[in-house]
Amino acid sequence: MRPPPVRPDAGRFLVLLVVFVCAACGLVYELELVALASYLIGDSVTQASVVLSVMVFAMGIGSLLAKRLRCHAAVGFGLVEAALALIGGCSALVLYAAFAWLGEARYALVAFSLAIGVLIGAEIPLLMSLIQRASRRGGRGEEDAAGTVADLFAADYVGALVGGLAFPFMLLPWLGQLTGALLTGAVNAVAGGALVLWLFRRDMSPRARWWLLGANLTVLAVLTTATALVGDFEAAARRAVYGEPVRVAVHTGVQEVVLTGPEDGPVDLFLDGRLQMSGGDEDRHHRALVRPALRQGPHAHVLVLGGGDGLAAREVLRHPGVRSVTVVELDPGMVRLARTDPALAALNGQVYRDPRLRVVHADAFRWLRSASPPRHGYDVVVADLPDPGVTPSAKLYSQEFYGLAAGVLADGGRLAVHAGPVGERPHAYWTVESTIRAAGFATRPYRAPGRPDRGFVLAVPAAVGTPPDPGPGVLGVEEQRPRGVPPSTLLRPRYAE
Repeated sequence: MRPPPVRPDAGRFLVLLVVFVCAACGLVYELELVALASYLIGDSVTQASVVLSVMVFAMGIGSLLAKRLRCHAAVGFGLVEAALALIGGCSALVLYAAFAWLGEARYALVAFSLAIGVLIGAEIPLLMSLIQRASRRGGRGEEDAAGTVADLFAADYVGALVGGLAFPFMLLPWLGQLTGALLTGAVNAVAGGALVLWLFRRDMSPRARWWLLGANLTVLAVLTTATALVGDFEAAARRAVYGEPVRVAVHTGVQEVVLTGPEDGPVDLFLDGRLQMSGGDEDRHHRALVRPALRQGPHAHVLVLGGGDGLAAREVLRHPGVRSVTVVELDPGMVRLARTDPALAALNGQVYRDPRLRVVHADAFRWLRSASPPRHGYDVVVADLPDPGVTPSAKLYSQEFYGLAAGVLADGGRLAVHAGPVGERPHAYWTVESTIRAAGFATRPYRAPGRPDRGFVLAVPAAVGTPPDPGPGVLGVEEQRPRGVPPSTLLRPRYAE
């Protein structure tokens, strides 16, 4: 009998190393599905729950199915890893394609969660067989089964930790979602294939080795080709999603920012696939947001939360008497684009060149907790933020957030909030209004006339009295207020109900 290709202890170590790599890849696949589904479908809590619950359930199925492969553990593990590399590596690509061309990604999300979960679940029993085989070669008997299980799960958990940290801090910012998933699949295929084709090659027939080698080379060829075509695929998918000519598409590290429209026409702004601003009617939107708050009372010092496109700040600076405007925007890339893109800079009136404007790159919630407002506070606070939902933006529509905003207001100051559509999403709109009142404000809800439907809330501290009349050009909606709408808090977000 030929000796093994490496010493038994080294073989055991190599198996554990592959366990580590496979665990890291598996967690990257999970996080990739959660992140992309949250971006494409929205409501990150729901998408994370669907992916994780389906995947864990499928892992149990995979473990049961792997029992049939224990007698051929080397071949079985090699095939499982090849399939996992192909399906996991291409999952983001196919999910985005389903969203772009079919308009629906939920079914693809569940299918990939199920398939990846089954394959990940099959890994553990097969790896257990392989590591026991490597241990027996080192003279360790069955009595060391407990130690083998401990080593296996230790490598698995540490690998999951590395994969979980690599995804948000390396793969996503450096490679993006599509290329990151494809590269992970390639690493997965190389690790699994190399282990069985080298360390356990004598456990397979020559024919099985050739079939397994061919399968892995085919998977690597598919992943390499897909990686080379990612740029063309993204461009085609964006055209399918946005329709209009895509003028600018950048991943800023915070979000995907897309500008569409003809070179000489109005520009539309999309953030993470959702329309944030339409150049054809943005002036109506920002007038309705800003002017009612600045119409009466002092407005020398104004705070704009969000609004990195510069459009709310432009509207503020049109008013005489404004001495300073502070814009708190999380995404430096959005501000950079608003400064440098000719169409967007023309739309915001080159507002970032105005010496009265100061930009702070920070999360609005965190910034408010440690803010240093002007001596007597801000006369007006304008919240020009993405629509509320059970996403990271939900905290920016919470009772705690509005309580912090109240803390930076001057005596008699006003708060103006973009609260989403009144007619299309009445529950979300009136939850925003109720949440502002729960934070100690008196409110005046109103909407901009015409379409699309845009709703706002003007508020003052309840101790001051009632908010001023929003003035002409807007429509009051107070008579539509439902009773008993509970406020949204950090611990009880209510915008998805």
